[in-house]
Amino acid sequence: MSEEEKLLKEAKKLPWEDRLLHKNWKVRNEANIDLASLCDSITDPKDPRLREIAPFLKKAVADSNAPVQEKALDALIAFLKAADADAGRYAKEVCDAIVAKCLTGRPKTVEKAQAAFMLWVELEAVDVFLDSMEKAIKNKVAKAVVPAIDVMFQALSEFGAKVVPPKRILKMLPELFDHQDQNVRASSKGLTLELCRWIGKDPVKSILFEKMRDTMKKELEAELVNVTGTAKPSRKIRSEQDKEPEPESISEAAGPGAVEESVADTPVEIDEYELVDPVDILTPLEKSGFWDGVKATKWSERKEAVAELSKLASTKKIAPGDFTEVCRTLKKLVTDVNIAVAVEAIQAIGNLARGLRTHFSGSSRFLLPVLLEKLKEKKPTLTESLTQTLQAMHKSGCLNLADIVEDVKTATKNKVPLVRSLTLNWVTFCIETSNKAIVLKVHKDYVPICMECLNDGTPDVRDAAFSALTAVAKSVGMRPLERSLEKLDDVRKKKLSEMIAGTGSSVAGATSSAAVKSSGGGVSSTEASESSFVRKSAASMLSGKRPVSAAPANKKGASVKSGNNKKVDGAGRMETAKLSETPEDIEPAEMGLEEIESRLGSLIQADVISQLKSAVWKERLEAISSLKQQVEGLQDLDKSVEILVYLLCALPGWNEKNVQVQQQVIEVITYLASSATKFPKKCVVLCLLGISERVADMKTRVHAMKCLTTFSEAVGPGFVFERLYKIMKEHKNPKVLSEGLLWMVSAIDDFGVSLLKLKDLIEFCKDTGLQSSAAATRNATIKVLGALHKFVGPDIKAFLTDVKPALLSALDVEYQKNPFEGTSAAPKKTVRASESTSVSVGGLDSLPREDISGKITPTLLKSLESPDWKVRLESIEAVNKILEEANKRIQPTGTGELFGALRGRLYDSNKNLVMATLTTIGNIASAMGPAVEKASKGILSDILKCLSDNKKHMRESTLSTLDAWNAVVHFDKMVPYITSALTDTKIGAEGRKDLFDWSTRQLSGLSEFPDAVHLLKQAATAMMDKSSDVRKAADGCIAEILRVSGQETIEKNLKDIQGPALALILERVKPYGSFQEFVEPPKGGSIGLSSKTNTKVAKSTSNGVTKHGNRTVTSRVIPAKGLKSDTMLPVQGISVQPQALLNVKDSIKEERERMVRRTKFEELRVEQIQELENDMMKYFREDLHRRLLSTDFKKQVDGLEMLQKALPSIGKEIIEVLDILLRWFVLQLCKSNTTCLLKVLEFLRELFDYLKGEAYSLSEAEAAIFLPCLIEKLGHNIEKVREKMRELTKQIVQVYSAAKSYSYILDGLRSKNNRTRIECADLVGFFIDHHGAEISGQLKSLQIVASLTAERDGEIRKAALNTLATGYKILGEDIWRYVGKLTDAQKSMLDDRFKWKVREMEKRGEGRPGEARAALRRSVRENGPDVAEQSYEVSQSISRSIFSGNNFVQPDLDMERHLMPRALGVSGPTNWNEALDIISCGSPEQSVEGMKVVCHELTQATNDPEGSLMDELMKDADRLVSCLANKVAKTFDFSLTGASSRSCKYVLNTLMQTFQNKRLAHAVKENTLDNLITELLLWLLDERVPQMDDGSQLLKALNVLMLKILDNADRTSSFVVLINLLRPLDPSRWPSPATNETLAARNQKFSDLVVKCLIKLTKVLQSTIYDVDLDRILQSIHVYLQELGMEEIRRRAGADDKPLRMVKTVLHELVKLRGAAIKGHLSLVPIDMKPPPIILAYIDLNLETLAAARMLTSTGPGQTHWGDSGVNNPAPATNSADAQLKQELAAIFKKIGDKQTCTIGLYELYRITQLYPKVDIFAQLQNASEAFRTYIRDGLAQMEKNAAAGRTPSSVPIATPPPASSPEFAPLSPVQTNSLNGSKSLSTKPEPTNFNLPPTVVRAPENVLADHRNERFISGVTSGTLDAIRERMKSMQLAAAGGNIDEYAARPLMSVNDNLNAGHSTQSRALDPHPGMGNPAQGGVLPMDEKALSGLQARMERLKSGGSLEPL
Repeated sequence: MSEEEKLLKEAKKLPWEDRLLHKNWKVRNEANIDLASLCDSITDPKDPRLREIAPFLKKAVADSNAPVQEKALDALIAFLKAADADAGRYAKEVCDAIVAKCLTGRPKTVEKAQAAFMLWVELEAVDVFLDSMEKAIKNKVAKAVVPAIDVMFQALSEFGAKVVPPKRILKMLPELFDHQDQNVRASSKGLTLELCRWIGKDPVKSILFEKMRDTMKKELEAELVNVTGTAKPSRKIRSEQDKEPEPESISEAAGPGAVEESVADTPVEIDEYELVDPVDILTPLEKSGFWDGVKATKWSERKEAVAELSKLASTKKIAPGDFTEVCRTLKKLVTDVNIAVAVEAIQAIGNLARGLRTHFSGSSRFLLPVLLEKLKEKKPTLTESLTQTLQAMHKSGCLNLADIVEDVKTATKNKVPLVRSLTLNWVTFCIETSNKAIVLKVHKDYVPICMECLNDGTPDVRDAAFSALTAVAKSVGMRPLERSLEKLDDVRKKKLSEMIAGTGSSVAGATSSAAVKSSGGGVSSTEASESSFVRKSAASMLSGKRPVSAAPANKKGASVKSGNNKKVDGAGRMETAKLSETPEDIEPAEMGLEEIESRLGSLIQADVISQLKSAVWKERLEAISSLKQQVEGLQDLDKSVEILVYLLCALPGWNEKNVQVQQQVIEVITYLASSATKFPKKCVVLCLLGISERVADMKTRVHAMKCLTTFSEAVGPGFVFERLYKIMKEHKNPKVLSEGLLWMVSAIDDFGVSLLKLKDLIEFCKDTGLQSSAAATRNATIKVLGALHKFVGPDIKAFLTDVKPALLSALDVEYQKNPFEGTSAAPKKTVRASESTSVSVGGLDSLPREDISGKITPTLLKSLESPDWKVRLESIEAVNKILEEANKRIQPTGTGELFGALRGRLYDSNKNLVMATLTTIGNIASAMGPAVEKASKGILSDILKCLSDNKKHMRESTLSTLDAWNAVVHFDKMVPYITSALTDTKIGAEGRKDLFDWSTRQLSGLSEFPDAVHLLKQAATAMMDKSSDVRKAADGCIAEILRVSGQETIEKNLKDIQGPALALILERVKPYGSFQEFVEPPKGGSIGLSSKTNTKVAKSTSNGVTKHGNRTVTSRVIPAKGLKSDTMLPVQGISVQPQALLNVKDSIKEERERMVRRTKFEELRVEQIQELENDMMKYFREDLHRRLLSTDFKKQVDGLEMLQKALPSIGKEIIEVLDILLRWFVLQLCKSNTTCLLKVLEFLRELFDYLKGEAYSLSEAEAAIFLPCLIEKLGHNIEKVREKMRELTKQIVQVYSAAKSYSYILDGLRSKNNRTRIECADLVGFFIDHHGAEISGQLKSLQIVASLTAERDGEIRKAALNTLATGYKILGEDIWRYVGKLTDAQKSMLDDRFKWKVREMEKRGEGRPGEARAALRRSVRENGPDVAEQSYEVSQSISRSIFSGNNFVQPDLDMERHLMPRALGVSGPTNWNEALDIISCGSPEQSVEGMKVVCHELTQATNDPEGSLMDELMKDADRLVSCLANKVAKTFDFSLTGASSRSCKYVLNTLMQTFQNKRLAHAVKENTLDNLITELLLWLLDERVPQMDDGSQLLKALNVLMLKILDNADRTSSFVVLINLLRPLDPSRWPSPATNETLAARNQKFSDLVVKCLIKLTKVLQSTIYDVDLDRILQSIHVYLQELGMEEIRRRAGADDKPLRMVKTVLHELVKLRGAAIKGHLSLVPIDMKPPPIILAYIDLNLETLAAARMLTSTGPGQTHWGDSGVNNPAPATNSADAQLKQELAAIFKKIGDKQTCTIGLYELYRITQLYPKVDIFAQLQNASEAFRTYIRDGLAQMEKNAAAGRTPSSVPIATPPPASSPEFAPLSPVQTNSLNGSKSLSTKPEPTNFNLPPTVVRAPENVLADHRNERFISGVTSGTLDAIRERMKSMQLAAAGGNIDEYAARPLMSVNDNLNAGHSTQSRALDPHPGMGNPAQGGVLPMDEKALSGLQARMERLKSGGSLEPL
């Protein structure tokens, strides 16, 4: 015995574990064999030996030796066969081992492993099996994956879906579909098909198809056709096998048992609901903003919110949750007033019911009553959605018949018949879909309800009740109805019985048919199960990889089909026969030889016929030659044609073997066909088979082909082709087919395609020719199709899409050989038979078009409108399928409704559906051809609207559709639609750009196209678009338009284009010809084509309106070369330009700014760009605006450099047009050119530095123009640009208040651009760190920053955390008060960052966070007033610089930083400035705290005996009232939302306290007063105020406050403001639109209120006449009257207009009080204008009227001009006029005699001499001393010199007091008349006799330096600098006393605020103090009492004090 044998023998004694794990493989092998034998011998599954063996199986099957492993698997199989379900405990480890080690082994090993898996399944270890399969399919080796799929396939096919849960397999499949190995993919397809057999196709499609690629979908769709019947398990699990009876008992129970078994084995259809995983929709619903959306006031927002819920709920299975609140909300929305919202809510309920099923039962019962009640609505959409939802609730099991009884009872008693009928219809549905047991339970409840409804008065309700009773009878039989039927009358009983009987028969029929169907199904399923029992591979399910088991059925089907085809052919023939005029017998009758001979008679010689019968070929040849000669000699051939053809077919016949005889026969037949007048078709039929066979023979081919051609000439090629198809198709000789096809090629070439049925020919080629296995046949077919291509063109390709790729490429080559010739491809031969033309089918329209109207069914159209997007998508695909079936060649018939339905889909909410619709419309257009233009009913406009989408894919789909449209419809038909689309504002920049590019492409393919000119206007307008892409695209389009349109066409249409667009077109037009003579430029050179001459003309006009001469000048200045902007003015020529860069003479900045409103940033619209360009052309020099408006960025940079160089010298002008420049900068910031952008930012930096140096502050309007854009663009994608913008934003704080800038930055935190939000978050940190004091009232904004810490973007979170850390450094722990509610994660992040900040501060030695603030608090507590006072002073200085109403500020940043910790540290306002800060920027509630402080300060100032506090407060009075005026609207709006009116009361009370003090009231500026009065009057009129909290008290307070303002405010300002308010108010000023009032009605009420206020002021005018500036009031009256114009005044006078009447009243009162002296107060009215101002006529009229009433004396009748006087008139003046003039002169002499008013008196006297030159002044001074007269004479001479030098009264020298009054002074000598003030007037247009402002200046600027007209100080400067001025004046007086006047005369004394206000003021601001006057004790200048001054004196005083005139 060898050692090996010994070893094996010894090993057998070892335990199983040692043997199975032995190191010798042979020992292990033997052990496995013995183990298998042992298991086979065990019969009891509970045998203990099995438990002993089981633990070792895991390692045994994992053996590394392949033969041992195989034996181990044998042992495992034996073990599993012997064991029972208890062995399942070892399944996991064993299965895992098999998966790891066995599936990649030998094929036999794999097979055994699969068998082991199947046994585990049999032992019910299915879950373990599927777990191991999940691991197996993830194996990287594809070889291991395929067996795993196969074993799952086997388990499913053998055990069925009950044992192997499909749900687990469905989850595994998606990742297999995309496997890289094709075998894995094929197996996964097979497994999918097997699943379809078990659970149905639809569930598998809906679950898996979404996760497949399109190619796999198509492949599976094709395979699914082969999946028929239902599957049946062929194997049972072990426990069921044990229950089976013995085989003997089966035969005994063969009868009924078999039936029962078959019923039991019928597979139950698996519900798709059970196969899918539940989806949680509550969480995403919360995130989607559903709860906010459903509460929105806009219906569209509510609808979107519910649609989101509906979309989420449309999932197949919803995870259960708490839907209570959702259902409550839906219940409200079902009754929503908007039907769209209600429908959406009802659909959402239906989706929830389908997705939740029984989990929705409680909610369903809750919602049911409101749904049934809603059935009363008649809208079809609503009714349909309700019906679907109610049915879904029952069908899903949410409700059963027992649950709804009470609700149904209530609904059937509803007063609306529609509710009753539809409820019963729903009950009928519920009964029909419920099982019998439920109906038996509840029929007692429902039958009485239905019986009662049978008596209803509405037919629909009765019918519904009948239907319900019928459903009950159908379900449970007639017994429940018997008693009820007895109660019915005969008519109703009969009707019900008939309905029940009718249903019964139909039910029976249906049952029987179902039975037949099921029996058939049973057979097929049996077959299927038998076949599947053999299959082991999943891939075997695929076609081509398995034998087709259903072949017999297919054959049967094929035979049926052929039979049908025959019938169709027959019918076709009949139709063709009907078409011809005389029906012809086509089919030949059988005729014997004898009959032929007898019919021939003597036509042919007998010997010829006998020779034809000879067996000798030569005789036959001789006979046929003789026959040919005889036939050719026949005279009347037509009668004999048919019998001769019969003869030749019989003798020698087509079976003739001799080639020569054959040739002669064919020639005879050809002669007959060509010679006969009418060759019968039956003769063709007789010959065709034989001729086609001769074609196949090389020797007879030529003759045969010629014969076929002759046949075609005789009867038409269509008939020949049609008969040949069948012959060639069925012939056994392949050459018959191939050569016949070659003849067809020649026939097509000869005859064309007009007489052929192309569809039949193409189908023949496709189905027979191209499918042939013979290469010759395929090649011949390709040539046929190539020949067709020559005639029909590329359209033929649509019929050949399903041909193999190789053939398609061969076809393409053939197409190239036969290019499409169209109409030029004329046929070479014609058809003789006239009737054959009626066969024409194709015609010149090439391929046939199919009528698809029958396929466009109502169901399809309805599905296109379905609420389910999947159904809509399927419908769109169905339309595409119809087009495919029609070979993409359709007729327009019946497509109108289809286009209507597709139009609706272009506005679908699902964008993918819109793209699919666009593709479909393009396909329809291609398929329909030119007819689509009329059939589509204007759908092209809807297609173009899709370009408004911002998604690129959508726009590309639209352009593809346009391409398809343009291919069939000429471009000129599309131009109107394109023109309309380009003007559509909804189409964005991308859409317009794409449309221009597309149009350019179309035009580029045309040589001449005049209609293109219609696009010119839109393209020209687009050249000024803010988007550079649009401009570029429009530029290209214009080039093509000009090329294809022609010169004449452009000339005609150029007049329609205006403005800058015209200039751009003219530039482009030059290459195509000069058109300037055709263009008449607008007046004033609005195109911008001006010159030096043009400028002079513009200057020479008085009111800024160009005179007539300008037209000729401008028209001359349009040279052909001068149109380009770069050639107009070269850069080097800038220095020699005589005209200033900026012409601000006529600029009215306030008017422009008044229209600006602060809004969210939006890129400039086209009309805004147009307005900007017009403004730039108006105020910028021509070369400058041309450069800045150029489309070339280099020229723009040149323009900026011009401005940059000139900035220091034209700074004042730039400030005047700053708003225009800022708008241009905004335009540039929105563009993409980096070079220009960097230059803009560089210039802006210098500009803001300049503004800072000039102490200029941006106005609100300027900030509103520029800041939103700058903040939005902070997130630029280029780092360098971002950095410059960041620095610029920080720099802006120097020229605009930090508090206001901060609010814009907060807006930026809400931007959609992440980078913008990051930058803004950083800037918030910067502002807290550097400007904390100023933004202390806005710290709640940190909530927004804190919310950014929850963003996904890490950079945003980082920026937010850094900012909050900065806040923590300043505020310390107080920061938590401002950050709002945060999640735990956010708090944790903040804690970490704050700890880091603490460490950083400690490293830098900055102390602890908030430490400075705490220290300040302590010092304030301990030290009290000292620290408070110090900090108050600092705060005051900063506040003055930041919040001043002035535009000129000089903030001290160091002081701001010093103050910041204190300001932030103290909670609530501690002083006046902080209070104003909070009032300005805080919320209404917060501002109350600020107003408390203000009221306290006002009370203290009022009680201050010294008045110093009041002096301080007066400085801020205007600022305070401005803040409060702005706060009025905010507080009232806040209270209208339902809040308390506390803040309203506080703001009104604070205003009342302010205006109770006359000094404070007088310090309020006119602009502020205007704003306040307007606001108060508007709220007095607001109808909502009485409904507010304490509304009546608020109205009373508003009234009292208004009266107080009229009493105490400056009366001049009040008059001016109220007169201005008589104009119609801007609609945007109203707090809210009135509900039912027009704008005119509201303005009328407002005007009435203003009139009442004016009446109050006018009543007391007599006592206050010296308190008002009459010049200002008369100016405002003048402006009001001029704006109305005479025509409007006359119209209003007739209508008794109150505002006009009030103005006249005020004027009347003034004239009455001042008499003729009123004419001396017209200094601000341009009395020299032509025509004269209207106010002059009214003054004259009043003077005459009052004189007539003896209230004053009128002037003489001869006075016709205002420059004349009574004295100057040749007519003698009246005594009264002389007396009045004497009074005036006396008053003036009195002023001259007064020290304080001597200069003014002299000036007034000078004016009198100018106005009344003939008056002898010195006649009035007869009693005066000679010295006094000399003084006056010298003074008048000096005044005349001053006027000639252009000096105004502000620069008039200080006159020495007159000797009459002050004898100690010597008379004024010329030597002493040098001006103390050397500064000259800045007025560029001196008017020695009239000091009028330009008449265009209508309103006062909002940013004036200070309002000096009411101040009582001669200096007129702000009181903040009064002390400094007094000191300066003291030193001047001392110097004057010391004889140093000359020194001071040489040095001008300038006001502190000596800068011009935005370029408007044209007067000098120099002080002109009188050194010799004033109180010596005080050393300054005493206040001057304006009561002693006339209006002219008041104006002189303002000029002298350095204040700028403030025009209305």
